[in-house]
Amino acid sequence: MWKRHLKVTGDLGRITFLEFDLRNTESIEESVRHSDIVINLIGRDYETKNFSFWDVHVEGTQRIAEAVAKYDVDRYIHVSSHNADLDSPSAFFRTKAEGELEARAIFPETTIVRPARIWGEEDRLLLFHAQKRYLITSNNLQEKFRPVHSIDVGRALEKIAYDDSTAGQTFELFGPKEYSMGEIRDMVKNETKRSLTHINVPKKLQQAYRAAWEYVWWPLTSVDEVEREFIDHKIDPTAKTFADLGMDKVDDIGEGMLHYIRHFRSNKYYDLPPMTEKEREEERKYWHVQDDIYH
Repeated sequence: MWKRHLKVTGDLGRITFLEFDLRNTESIEESVRHSDIVINLIGRDYETKNFSFWDVHVEGTQRIAEAVAKYDVDRYIHVSSHNADLDSPSAFFRTKAEGELEARAIFPETTIVRPARIWGEEDRLLLFHAQKRYLITSNNLQEKFRPVHSIDVGRALEKIAYDDSTAGQTFELFGPKEYSMGEIRDMVKNETKRSLTHINVPKKLQQAYRAAWEYVWWPLTSVDEVEREFIDHKIDPTAKTFADLGMDKVDDIGEGMLHYIRHFRSNKYYDLPPMTEKEREEERKYWHVQDDIYH
């Protein structure tokens, strides 16, 4: 039931579901053996008792790349992450970098794609802030990044898949403007017309708090997310971008967010249009003491 809506995204008989386990090499091989193109979208931004970052981003990548190489698949596209760095203080970013190295070591023609923070349908950026009426952070929402629209990432992956000259290349996909997390939260607050409160606490205190919550049996939070709050988005100057794919214009989060979060508005404001760029500039001129009382 949870996957049947995907059947209609292709012609009759073109969408085929295969059950596989990331630790079961046979099932992975069964999934890729008849493929021309394999795109690895598997990732995890928090650890569980069953899968660590290493299990998913490194060992999982090894098994998939080995299966691709074994069956001589024409193209392998490995979707990684922005800020993938072997020396990163974040385990998430470190293992993403290790996964890239493993993929290229096993299948040298691997195309690596590093998207920035993604916004769009059912994302973990806009919906996260719209749902979190009370948010606890440790970096005063100062983390800076260039959010990218999921639709643009999908279009880019399609272009990469059908262009064999992209084999062995590295692409970084990011939005047209840089924002701080605080600016994103303010924009969500203004578009949803809801009161959103932010409380800043010391880093060690929040890490201890999140570590305690990792013992519950459903995923709520991650200690590594605290570390990522202090890491700004750094662009690799050697990587190719949207422009190299002929995509000169990509969507800005400030212009497209209302479509995804309008349902958080009350009926009083539901039909109001999104804020214009001029209105957003005016909003930045004022310091909201009530909203920042806990900063």
